Amino acid sequence: MTGKIKYQFSTKMWKHAPTGGWHFVSLPKTISKEIRESFGWQEEGWGRMKVIAEYKQHSWKTSIWFDTKAETYVLPIKADIRKKANLQINTKIEMVVWV
Repeated sequence: MTGKIKYQFSTKMWKHAPTGGWHFVSLPKTISKEIRESFGWQEEGWGRMKVIAEYKQHSWKTSIWFDTKAETYVLPIKADIRKKANLQINTKIEMVVWV
């Protein structure tokens, strides 16, 4: 991951309310604040920023989105990653985000 800044954190996956809703993890507010202050200029529409996410041996290109109500970035977890890694809602996991 040459040339990228690594942020590692503990979090829990959650699901957006509607049936078939997306699954997310929330970045800690302290990390979100640092990312926004340092890299906010990279945000595109609706507070979206391209990143590389990593969980154990799984990594993928994705985006984080700034949630103004929660004052933190949220990271969607793709279905194929959830299945491959056997990720469950509300289970504590260690994530890495490369900005």
